[in-house]
Parts: sequence; C-alpha cells; structure tokens
Amino acid sequence: MNLIIDIGNTATKLAVFQLDNIREVQTISTLDLVLEVGKLLKKFPDIQQGLLSSVKKMDNLQAERLQKLLPLKILEASFKLPFYNSYDTPLTLGVDRLALVAAAVNQYPNRNVLVIDAGSCVTYDFVDADQNYLGGAISPGVEMRYKSLEAFTSNLPLLKKTTPNQYIGSSTKASIHSGVVHGVLHEIESAIKEYQNKYSDLTVILTGGDSDFLCKQFKISIFAHSNFLLEGLNFLLEFNTN
Repeated sequence: MNLIIDIGNTATKLAVFQLDNIREVQTISTLDLVLEVGKLLKKFPDIQQGLLSSVKKMDNLQAERLQKLLPLKILEASFKLPFYNSYDTPLTLGVDRLALVAAAVNQYPNRNVLVIDAGSCVTYDFVDADQNYLGGAISPGVEMRYKSLEAFTSNLPLLKKTTPNQYIGSSTKASIHSGVVHGVLHEIESAIKEYQNKYSDLTVILTGGDSDFLCKQFKISIFAHSNFLLEGLNFLLEFNTN
C-alpha cells in the first residue's frame, strides 16, 4: 500500500492506495500533517512507502519527521517520467502539473489529452498521443478572481462563489458573480476549442477543487475526475519504484 501526500496552495490531502485503488482520502491542515500521517499509518499498517508532492517550500523539520515514519520520496523535476517533457523550462514546471500529465498518459494512453485543473489557479496541460508533453497555460482560479476584485478596487465586496442565475447582472453582486464565473467558463470553453481545432480527437479532463462547481455548467463533453492528481502521484511513485 502507498501513502500519497499532496500539499497544494489551499489544501493538503492524504490518500491511501492499494495498487490503483483509493482506500481513503482526507483533507487536513498542513500544520497537522505529521500527526495525521501517524494516525493513517496505524489505521493502515500495510503502507510500505509514500510520496510527498508540495507546490510550496517544505518545512525541513516536518519533512524529517515524516521520513522517520515511513520511506518517503519527494516529487521533484528530476523524477523519472512516463512521458517526454518538451517544456522549455522543465525545472520550473510545477510538480502538480507533472502528476496530472502522468495520470493522463496512464489512464488515456495513445490519446491527445488536455487536463484542466481548476483550483487556486486554472492550469491547462496538454500531452499528445505520442506521450509528448507540450505545455499549456496558467490563469487565475475562481476564488482568486473574486479576491482580486476586492483587493484591487475600493468599492467591490468579497463574495463567495455562486452559480449565476442570470448572464446580465442586475446588481453589483450579480455582476461580479456573472463576470467571474462566466469568465472562467468562457475561458475554458475557448481553450478547449483552440485545442480541438488542431486535435479533433481531443480528450478533455477537468479536475481540481472547483471541478464539480464548474462541470455542471458546461455545455460541452468533458470528463470530471476529482482524484486525478492523487492518482497521478500514485502512478509516479510506482513508476519510480518498479
């Protein structure tokens, strides 16, 4: 069994895998990471190894304490990858994006795949049918867009994300919801069309914390995978172990 630790910009997740199957997923506070990992190891004593993926700078003491609990690999750009990375600056490529592409080539082999991760940022990652990773795009996520309107203006309020019930906002709050949510939806739909113009057989995967919120509002064919990143991390661990 494997333990996957995913430290993102806004959430930290723990996932226990038995082969390719997820046995348990938890969202925890990063401050409680060592404590919660210890609890999981007691609950699942067959865990043999783990992988830590962090988009933030890792606390050295916390990492050392984790290493004492179980054999732990830390995902970095030097990992052996199941695809060819043709990114111009591979050392700057986020480990979360590496994992998403790994999941794509594992679960959709010999396909042109666009993975859209709607989290703190909206990231786009494309891998072609020959397993060449070509890159993608990064833009502000839903919550970031709401926060930026409040942070960089004098009079606009900070709102919680809400599905707009109208396209033309008839109040300031309705206008913000329409602008933020429809802006993200139109951006994603436009990006998909651009890729489809070049790759007509494109497979599109939507994942990330806002995937459920956004998916039901799309009018196009798209696959929602809530645990796609965790599955990619588990695959990378196995790929670098066997």
